[in-house]
Amino acid sequence: MGRKSIRETRRLEIIKVFYRVAKKEGLENTSIAKIATVMGVNPSLIIHYFQTKDELTYALIDYTLERYLTVYRGEKDGTPATLENLKGVIDDLFSRKWNRLFDDGLFYSSYALTFREPKIRQMYRNLTNTLRIRLTDLIERCNAARILRIDHPKLTADLIFALVDGAYFYLSVSVDKKHFDERITDYKNEAYRLLGIGGKMHAG
Repeated sequence: MGRKSIRETRRLEIIKVFYRVAKKEGLENTSIAKIATVMGVNPSLIIHYFQTKDELTYALIDYTLERYLTVYRGEKDGTPATLENLKGVIDDLFSRKWNRLFDDGLFYSSYALTFREPKIRQMYRNLTNTLRIRLTDLIERCNAARILRIDHPKLTADLIFALVDGAYFYLSVSVDKKHFDERITDYKNEAYRLLGIGGKMHAG
């Protein structure tokens, strides 16, 4: 048990340094040697935990995608569904919280690998499915509590995430904070409309 704990701690340390180096130099320009230099260790130590850069890349993406699930942290299956909780989730989805979780450039570099790496494509598919399932579950429980009257919870959740995904892809090239805030607020209000709830938001 002790050895496993030390191993997982060391692996996570390597992954976090990989993230920092890749964020600065680009995923394609990051090597095990560069990671070792930043850590002040011999490359063989990293290879002991990750035999190839591909293996390390899989671990980085897995770590990254797991962080995206933190938008639902505290929203557990079976907890009472409230309008406040629902709005809180929608507000988080359409916020800069995503940007704090992971660097946009590194996220899209990783995403590009889905077109030629079946394993990475499956990892992204698992994430998107999990996010939609959790929102669907929350909508269904709000229906059961008579907070909402949504005929097709799964479709509604999917449409909301289509808004989220499209919004961040489109707005990732925006350098104007005011423009970002205005547009993301428009998309959030559309999500509210899909859910049939009030509380139209205005950009701050």
